[in-house]
Amino acid sequence: MVADPRCDSRGQGDSLHGHCPVQRTSRDHSRPVFGAQPVVPVTRATGVGMAGRSREYDEYAPVLAELATLDPDDPRRPVLRADLVAGYLPVARNIARRFSRRGEPTEDLEQVASVGLLHAIDRFDPGHERDFLSFAVPTIMGEVRRYFRDSAWSVRTPRSIKDRYLAVGSATSALSQSMGRAPTVPELAAHLEVTTDEVSEAIAAHGSYHPASLDQTLGDGDDSALVHILGVVDPELDRVEVRALVGGLVASLPERERTILALRFVQEKTQSEIAAVLCISQMHVSRLLARTLAQLRTQVEAELAGDGATETLLAV
Repeated sequence: MVADPRCDSRGQGDSLHGHCPVQRTSRDHSRPVFGAQPVVPVTRATGVGMAGRSREYDEYAPVLAELATLDPDDPRRPVLRADLVAGYLPVARNIARRFSRRGEPTEDLEQVASVGLLHAIDRFDPGHERDFLSFAVPTIMGEVRRYFRDSAWSVRTPRSIKDRYLAVGSATSALSQSMGRAPTVPELAAHLEVTTDEVSEAIAAHGSYHPASLDQTLGDGDDSALVHILGVVDPELDRVEVRALVGGLVASLPERERTILALRFVQEKTQSEIAAVLCISQMHVSRLLARTLAQLRTQVEAELAGDGATETLLAV
């Protein structure tokens, strides 16, 4: 732990109201890594520092005590709960702003922190907890961290890879400080006691947390956007509809004609080889093949007469 020099001699500045980033740790497993800004955690402060902050909310202590005595269906409960939410909402918003540099909208983080505040109000027991803020701050922090763990990833990723991704980020920071350089994959694997493949998989997961936008430009011109570099139009796209139509028509043919088409156009056998398989003459195979293709062409052209897709059929 490293105390910020701007804090008082106890290292317990006014963390809830943003006047002092109280304590920082290099092993915060909850924050994203690889370029993400460090986030100062709000700790479970106790003693004089918390007592000073709690006095600002002393007026809500009787409300909390009264809420705890009410039955769930008491009509006064929603009113008291709303008053508490309004009173402690600045605390939730301040905690949300501490995570604002992780790439998520501040409004979303404030909503998540507000949900955590609601959980804290509903779960707080004045008979067991000494101070509401000592209970509420970790509850709100946990809700925000769960949001980053479960909902902030742009691509759905297994939980084990998410946890390993965070562990690799923390290990990278720790080893970089001790070694004076960025650690290699084998060094990270030895430090975490996992395989190099698992480390590489965790590093690759960074693209699942914040994928690059297809509109992102790589240079000065508009033509350098990723969407113009990574993808091309599939030349077979225009034939999809015709292929689907032909597939349905082929399925309606007699079994012998379907077999001839499969042997000729899928297995690429000659007419003589097809004749040997079906035990008929090569001339008979030629007549059956020509008649079947003519029949299919007529049926497809009739289906596509109004779509202008006959030329596409000829290309297929």
